Amino acid sequence: MSTATHLDPSAGTPAMIDARAPRFTAAVTAVVLALVLVASQFDLRAAAVMLAVQMMVFAVGAHFGPQRHPYTAAYRRLIAPRLGPATKNEAVEPLRFAQMLGVFFCGVGVAGFALGAPVVGYVATGFALFAALMRAVFGVCLGRGPYIVVTRMRGQVPACCQNK
Repeated sequence: MSTATHLDPSAGTPAMIDARAPRFTAAVTAVVLALVLVASQFDLRAAAVMLAVQMMVFAVGAHFGPQRHPYTAAYRRLIAPRLGPATKNEAVEPLRFAQMLGVFFCGVGVAGFALGAPVVGYVATGFALFAALMRAVFGVCLGRGPYIVVTRMRGQVPACCQNK
């Protein structure tokens, strides 16, 4: 069976990232999504625009990987130098998949807010906010389960499951 992750060309192993970076990213994302919900109480267009910007941030993470995610760049520059070396790393591909789920939920939310169906926008933004809070506060990635299902449906063994 093949692996579902991209390989680090220099090492021939699945690409990994400091496990603290996704939690920081999720914390910033949670703040942004909470602000979207607050803004939606006053102006649905402003909420749609803010959510569209967050959707683009998710898209960067999904396409280029968490190493190039804007919030991860902030973590690397502002937070990581004040911390010790990483003691735990995470595979990149499940994180990319989670970012794709973020794109999906934000897209649904933007459509809801922009098309005058605010309940759809609230629910989609709420789901994304819940996932971000679970990651930021508890370290639980709600995208991991669907990622494992999708990769196994493709006949692949996810990198996060290869040594289990």
